[in-house]
Amino acid sequence: MSKTKRMYRVIFVNQDELFELYASHVYQSDMYGFVEVEEFVFGSRSQVVVDPGEEKLKGIFSDVKRSFIPMQAIVRIDEVNKEGVSKISDAKGSISSLPLPNSPRKGE
Repeated sequence: MSKTKRMYRVIFVNQDELFELYASHVYQSDMYGFVEVEEFVFGSRSQVVVDPGEEKLKGIFSDVKRSFIPMQAIVRIDEVNKEGVSKISDAKGSISSLPLPNSPRKGE
């Protein structure tokens, strides 16, 4: 029985840009309202064509061990068979977040 390593595609909004990253671990954080993403995976350097978007993401996340992404910024998380090309694109259209429940105030 072969054990395959899980891979996730995480798409989220960051400062009017849509980030698409691949990671080995994604789970709900102990910090309320955040999703933790660990072990980012980028394409191999053996490719002849270099994608500037992926290179920018490699630079941004090169020293990051774990990223805490607000749940409101998450657009989609998919479990995929293998990693693809990470990219940055403009967040076109309107992306609205789900409403969060209000926390109870003191004395109520």
